[in-house]
Amino acid sequence: MTHSRPAVRSLLDDHGLAPRRDLGQNFVVDPNTVRRIAELARVGLSDHVVEVGAGLGSLTLALAETGASVTAIEVDRGVVPVLRDIVADAGVDNVAVVEADAMEADWNALLDPGVDGGWTLVANLPYNVGTPLVCDILDDVPQVTRLLVMVQREVAERFAAAPGSKAYGAVSVKAAFWGRAQIVGFVPATVFLPAPNVESALVEITRREPPTVDPVRLFDLVRTAFGQRRKMLRKSLAGVVTESQFHDAEVAPTDRPENLDVDAWVRLTHTVANR
Repeated sequence: MTHSRPAVRSLLDDHGLAPRRDLGQNFVVDPNTVRRIAELARVGLSDHVVEVGAGLGSLTLALAETGASVTAIEVDRGVVPVLRDIVADAGVDNVAVVEADAMEADWNALLDPGVDGGWTLVANLPYNVGTPLVCDILDDVPQVTRLLVMVQREVAERFAAAPGSKAYGAVSVKAAFWGRAQIVGFVPATVFLPAPNVESALVEITRREPPTVDPVRLFDLVRTAFGQRRKMLRKSLAGVVTESQFHDAEVAPTDRPENLDVDAWVRLTHTVANR
């Protein structure tokens, strides 16, 4: 059982609620869309899922149907009791509802790091927190081994962008450092209430063993370079990387940051760290 548009409107009206702009709430009101997301999540009976921004439970119920154990996180204290009632009324016993702000959550307390196979994060993320939340999860929550998130299409394209493309930037390097990112689907604005002004996309990031390098040093270097992305590296990294270090790292100082893949950034970081 998942929610239709009339069902979501009825739930909001019955409880005196409305989508909150400050929380970026856009509720999914199309059962086919949430079932498609649950299918793309590729989870089942022995899997553990954490859902961020569970809202009124449209996606939560679809994930519960897979048989996976679901931890549904919701920050809106007005919505949380409604979500708990929805889960209880649906008669599912594999969903735990947690009231928490995902941007400030203690993930080690929320997610057992000893779970076999790790956790899969599935979420319809508000556009204002999509990028920072995914980056924080990649950096700090290794127990999440796979992410399937619905974000603004432009954001998804940045995560999945290849070197040399217009969308390639610092978040592309971060995603490539920690895993493999790919866009697995697109979602029209018409399946949301209220409908946003942009198209959404589903991006999947699967963790890998990262290269052996200090990630703090690497991402500091990447951010510095992309802060002046139109300039050659010898300009954007002036005072940080010398000509000889570019040579030792086999990186052309005349390149721009979007030309470097993650392996080149790793080499450059090693060279600077060992000077």
